[in-house]
Amino acid sequence: MFAVENIRLKELAIIAEQNRRAYDDFCKFLQEYGYASLHDFVTNADDARAEAAILKYLKRPLPNGVELYDGIARPYAEAKGKWLLLGWILRDAPEQRLRPMIASMERTNGIAKQAALLNRVRAYVSEIYPEPERWNWIAISEVIADRLEGSRRAIKGTLFEAIVRRLLTQLFKDNGVDVKVSDVEIRLEGETYDVSVVGAHGQILIPVKTRETMGGGHALLFTRDIHKSISAAHEAGFDCLPVIIAESWAGDLTTLACEDYIYINLNPNQVLEVEPLLEAELMKRVPAFAALCQ
Repeated sequence: MFAVENIRLKELAIIAEQNRRAYDDFCKFLQEYGYASLHDFVTNADDARAEAAILKYLKRPLPNGVELYDGIARPYAEAKGKWLLLGWILRDAPEQRLRPMIASMERTNGIAKQAALLNRVRAYVSEIYPEPERWNWIAISEVIADRLEGSRRAIKGTLFEAIVRRLLTQLFKDNGVDVKVSDVEIRLEGETYDVSVVGAHGQILIPVKTRETMGGGHALLFTRDIHKSISAAHEAGFDCLPVIIAESWAGDLTTLACEDYIYINLNPNQVLEVEPLLEAELMKRVPAFAALCQ
């Protein structure tokens, strides 16, 4: 059965729309500062005035109820939210591309550096997108949704690792199993295992792999990544229990070089549906984990 519904797209659209309040608040701030619109602010030739406006906005507290949300609808801290919002509006990557530049700027005040850098981006991008329609909510919401997808991908990479760690900790407590869920990641030949279970007589590494879509070249890379994680663990002398959460994954589970694995055939976006299934599967393996302390 094919999963036609793009759950990720629907959720991203909802979160992007939740961020409209932050966009509207910034536009209102610009009008109060004397700009006719966001387009007027972006294309205005008075650099000093624009930088002063950005600095004032970054220092200004957000009104009650105004927040910027990340890819899984969690609010950012206020200072970071304002920095991200302006970076996204200006079609840039504030954390990945702009923040590294901050350290090399001569000014000592961090917010002043942010304002100066964002203003330079504003002046540059105004020449690329001079049309007014490029700065209305419909256009900006597409940019925000794209940035949220990147945020979501990074968060999802660690979300289920945290869930697995939490479920295991509770299961061991409930069943009196004297093993520890390690908070320290294990690195082996370029592979990282954020979840591992340590007992007096051994350790099990748990690579957690999730994938939202079904086919394409990235599916092959996903399968290859799973095999690599298992191989690296075994070559280093560790037992390995991969947890795979992927809808309609075409990988051949029988070829996995491990004695056991957990595979949940659901979209990882369906966290509420996945978590109880994951807990049940982990519960079945409690005896194997208990063997680490015997």
